[in-house]
Amino acid sequence: MKKSLKLPLVALLAIFASCENGNKKQASDNAGISPSNPFLKESTLPYQVADFDQIKDGDFAPAIEEGMKQHLEEISKIANNPEAPDFENTLVAMEKSGRMLARVNQVFGLLTGANTNDDLQKIQEEVAPKQAAHQDAIYLNEKLFKRIESIYNSREQLKLDTESKRLIEYQYQKFVLAGAKLSETAKTELKKLNEEEASLSAKFSNQLIAAAKAGALVADKQTDLAGLSEGELSAAAQAAKTAKLDGKWQLSLQNTTQQPMLQTLTVRATRQKLFEASWNRAEKGDANDTRKTIVQIAKIRAEKAKLMGFPDYATWKLQDQMAKSPAAVDAFFAKLVPSATARAKSEAAEIQNLIDQQKGGFKLEPYDWNFYAEQVRKAKYDLNENEIKPYFELYNVLKNGVFYAATQLYGITFKERTDLPVYHKDVKVFELFDKDNSTIGLFYCDYFKRDNKNGGAWMDNMVGQSKLLGTKPVIFNVCNFTKPASGQPALISFDDVTTMFHEFGHALHGFFANQQYPSLSGTNVARDFVEFPSQFNEHWAVDPMVFKNYAVHHSTGQAMPKALVDKIKKAADFNQGYALTEVLAAAALDMQWHKLPAGAVLQDADQFETAALKKTGLSLSYVPPRYRSSYFLHIWGNGYAAGYYAYLWTEMLDHDAFSWFEENGGLTRANGQRFRDMILSKGNTEDYGKMFRDFRGHDPNIKAMQKYRGLPQK
Repeated sequence: MKKSLKLPLVALLAIFASCENGNKKQASDNAGISPSNPFLKESTLPYQVADFDQIKDGDFAPAIEEGMKQHLEEISKIANNPEAPDFENTLVAMEKSGRMLARVNQVFGLLTGANTNDDLQKIQEEVAPKQAAHQDAIYLNEKLFKRIESIYNSREQLKLDTESKRLIEYQYQKFVLAGAKLSETAKTELKKLNEEEASLSAKFSNQLIAAAKAGALVADKQTDLAGLSEGELSAAAQAAKTAKLDGKWQLSLQNTTQQPMLQTLTVRATRQKLFEASWNRAEKGDANDTRKTIVQIAKIRAEKAKLMGFPDYATWKLQDQMAKSPAAVDAFFAKLVPSATARAKSEAAEIQNLIDQQKGGFKLEPYDWNFYAEQVRKAKYDLNENEIKPYFELYNVLKNGVFYAATQLYGITFKERTDLPVYHKDVKVFELFDKDNSTIGLFYCDYFKRDNKNGGAWMDNMVGQSKLLGTKPVIFNVCNFTKPASGQPALISFDDVTTMFHEFGHALHGFFANQQYPSLSGTNVARDFVEFPSQFNEHWAVDPMVFKNYAVHHSTGQAMPKALVDKIKKAADFNQGYALTEVLAAAALDMQWHKLPAGAVLQDADQFETAALKKTGLSLSYVPPRYRSSYFLHIWGNGYAAGYYAYLWTEMLDHDAFSWFEENGGLTRANGQRFRDMILSKGNTEDYGKMFRDFRGHDPNIKAMQKYRGLPQK
């Protein structure tokens, strides 16, 4: 997942992408902020990366306040410039503004997502409405918008390059979508709603972290955890010890509905407890119950859409996406839902048959699916997940899989850096070099689960690329893999391997950015395009040359036997009905929440969810949505509102693009360079449809996706 819009306060970064450069104001002029605050000046470390050894929690609030103050002064100067508006004195000046605010927000967004604490969460909730107000002070600045509108209206007469013209159109549309054309009365109402939404979104994110932490399953007896490996048991015991639960075992929750250990836990009662701990994590009627928060957010978003003249939030928000409208998304879903659910039902029947053969005496439930599906897979393909994991040691996968594939495709190389400060001891840093040995940027990876980390996996920039600002990218990947007990290897599942390739695909999109303007750089693209490079990169995890380079036994160093490799290949489309249906269900929930009209009564979250799944044909008792509404972080806290469909939309793009590689020689430097030049390096400088057509030779086609998923092709 690309997480540039992780918090309302960070939204400004993607818009103005204000990267590091010199600070003209002297520290002595900054009332309310200490002269020693590390954010007052750009970092002197390589690539202007944050000096985590010098940053304290108390630095953030005053730095954010000062950053907003400086930014508004810069914007005011642009808006009130007595000279006639032109590209340089308005749009370029905007691109250069807000550098201090960017410095602090990029680090604050990283820490509140990956290494938070009570103090940071308190600051997060306090500054969120202030940042929303700050954003409105820019977007709803009438003088500033008139300057942009004047340039936009005369853009055809301007002698500018393609990227500069794109910037004019991009910023004009952003301002219009943000309400720049509203009446003053409507603007006042919109500002109020924006602040309320920002506060609630920050509250939701913090409630969810606390709910996931409190929802961890604690086992009193090791026998309750029968089926887990020795390493998993050791990690569970260590997690309990850390939580001051000596003599017990603790299974922490990941962000999705299904939990990885449901696949191997043999005690059905334990599986049920773990599933219910996940399913009900944010629905316990306590301070961490998110249901009242999310229905308020949904209502506010509908009201905002009405103010903007749209029937619902989804229609408003999809205008600048590749899909353009909810109707296009619905039509896309219509091609997938019937075949996905039909296949899921067939898979369920197969699992129920196995349960009956074993005289289980019960009906298939969600917490049974992974356990019995694994047995079906073993029976059909003689494939066991525990056979596979010893060949996937995390850092070997990173260096000899993820990095190796990037070298083969793009000619880049990597060198670990141990001389730079990190925000947690688990974080590793690598420097990237291009084929000519020039430097590209820095890569930070933070792979292990922590109680103070948001669930899931994501990528973002700590420093963005911009030729205008002279900055190179500093990018991080964050995941939530189970940390092994001390002295044990970090063995991961093949799903985790795929996640590593996915998130590094985002990173490559950022590293290969080659833009003048930060607002258009790298991954600052539409939601239903940003997941294209990341999902495309997943394909290289199973490329024969790449796979054999990293799939080696952690203790013997022996390559995975060909017989086991063949089993993995044969099982590639196994369980795809379930996998696709759970994602479709989550995407449908997102779209249904954001199709609510203004004036609709405040919803009951559980009743709404049940009705939404029935309405969209995705109500299968044994296939719960990948995210339940109450813990759907993507849409309530991470900027994917009315945009979760993007994962499936971009899956269509990635499979179609990969089919070009299959038709043209597969993994070669020439093919990699073509993809880099035509997709990865383009940022948001062209129309997405044109960009894809230029590479593929035709508009996106769903047939390659259907083939990959093992679905009927029509």
